[in-house]
Amino acid sequence: MARAEIAARTLRTDRWWLPPLTTFVGLLLISIYAAFRTFQGDYYWVDQYHYLTPMYSPCLTEECVPAASHFGQWFPALPGFLTPPVIIIPFLLGFRITCYYYRKAYYRAAWASPPACAVAEPHSKYTGETRFPLIAQNLHRYFFYAASLLLLINIYDAILAFGTGVGLGNIILLANVALLGAYTLSCHSCRHIAGGRLKHFSKHPVRYWMWTQISKLNNRHMQLAWASLIFVCLTDLYVALVASGTISDLRFIN
Repeated sequence: MARAEIAARTLRTDRWWLPPLTTFVGLLLISIYAAFRTFQGDYYWVDQYHYLTPMYSPCLTEECVPAASHFGQWFPALPGFLTPPVIIIPFLLGFRITCYYYRKAYYRAAWASPPACAVAEPHSKYTGETRFPLIAQNLHRYFFYAASLLLLINIYDAILAFGTGVGLGNIILLANVALLGAYTLSCHSCRHIAGGRLKHFSKHPVRYWMWTQISKLNNRHMQLAWASLIFVCLTDLYVALVASGTISDLRFIN
């Protein structure tokens, strides 16, 4: 029996367009903020409390404040409008863009491919992720390795800041790396590394335990993706406000 022809784009009567619209607006606002802070090139380091925003960590060029360059200044000053974050952003952005959840998010929100379940997409053909540039999505595992290294650096920054005492900024930096860590560990690539390609879990009890724990986080991958992304921006904003003298850090122990 032939499939019935439906002239309407969808038979859904709910507000199916609201989730992709909300996602699009959210990603757009975060992108605008991140771009502004990246090219501002200032207010990323609080010398008094050793707060370094994760958006500028590690700071590896000669225009970085020397005290903020925890791992040295590997590169000369960048030309023109370029700032230190442009060295690390390709890895962080690559990890997020190739993430399985974010692919679903921006495929629906930006490309309407498809915009929602049971809603026809406007494209005449579908090639999947087999052609450039989408074939680059297969690099996700390698971006995961780079993001994991940057996460360790952020953890180091957060711990180092406790050398001057304890303030609200320390709590925010710790919460930030906790969320980033949870999001990174919940990654599908991390789950596959822990337990993928194993034919007998009984012969690999440690890896099986790791796989089960990561799978629990993986069930919350979407929530962790948004929470970690938003909190990175909030952490950067707090550091910027303290660094610029707009607000003072609330101190608990000096």
